Amino acid sequence: MTGFRLDPITRLRLRRFRRIRRGYWSFLILLGLTVISLLSDYVANRRAIVVSYQGELYFPTFRFHDMATFGQQDEYGFDDVEADYGALKARFEEAGEGDWVWMPLVPFDPYEPDFSYDDPPPNPPDSRHWFGTDSQGRDVFARLLYGFRISILFGAALVFTSQAAGTVIGALQGFLGGRFDILSQRFIEIWSTLPFLYVVILLATFFKPTFGLLLVIMALFEWIRMTYYMRTEVYREKTRDYCLAARSFGASRWRLIFRHLLPNCLTPLVTITPFAIVGAIGALTALDYLGYGLPAPTPSWGEMIDQALDSQNRDKIWLSVAPFSALSITLMLVTLVGESIREAFDPKQYAHYR
Repeated sequence: MTGFRLDPITRLRLRRFRRIRRGYWSFLILLGLTVISLLSDYVANRRAIVVSYQGELYFPTFRFHDMATFGQQDEYGFDDVEADYGALKARFEEAGEGDWVWMPLVPFDPYEPDFSYDDPPPNPPDSRHWFGTDSQGRDVFARLLYGFRISILFGAALVFTSQAAGTVIGALQGFLGGRFDILSQRFIEIWSTLPFLYVVILLATFFKPTFGLLLVIMALFEWIRMTYYMRTEVYREKTRDYCLAARSFGASRWRLIFRHLLPNCLTPLVTITPFAIVGAIGALTALDYLGYGLPAPTPSWGEMIDQALDSQNRDKIWLSVAPFSALSITLMLVTLVGESIREAFDPKQYAHYR
């Protein structure tokens, strides 16, 4: 059984992409940030990564441990609530009996308030909170990190689902043509006239917006754009000699579409994908800013921007700089990757027939 191999044209395109330094390094930086965000629970969290207590190891990020496990009690004398790992670390260090706690780099999660009533939030950046705290005393860096994870996963999931649907429908339109093409085009024209924002507002009135619900709603509208590109590409490619030759050898319709046509029509898909991710992240941020996105207290960049632009926080410059900088840098990196991919996959440089 032979392994998966890239065709020579694709290898040439990937080598050309690596030679475009701005796009290649942007891709590596974006990939590194994505990996870090997927490990957010080990970077910014109030739960310890590992606890060594009385000769046993505990892993709080995988399992709940109450205060009784480590001989703690809260201020009211209860010990069945979750352990306070920050206080536990201080206790172990003071006792010096060999027990230890390994805390994340940022010992705060995006939901935990940390402030004193003598110094009410929001508080500016310091050694305890690198990017300061918001109006509820939550760590801004932790919310940025978790917000990046939500944004990049939402963008990737939306683009994958919508472009997969758009690619299949557009390919069938271009290949089958005739009545199917006419009826599907009329449906697409009617569906595309629906106001997306009004649909979101209406559904948000009756249902609590969630990650999955927003993904489904936006995917119902995003797939349309991809059908135009794939329909045109397949219409053009199906008249090529290689497709006619495959048909003459008895290739089925599904084999013609998925084995011969789609591999030669994927250039628009590859080049559009990064820009579609930019649009998806921007749309999610805008919905969160307007209050129709993910519900509070979900860490999202749109909610952070809305909080920063509140009249009471406009002089708290760190609340504005953090989310705007994170959003700008992320969109810039994705855009640079998209421009480089478009240049590397330029169909005028190579022709691919089989």
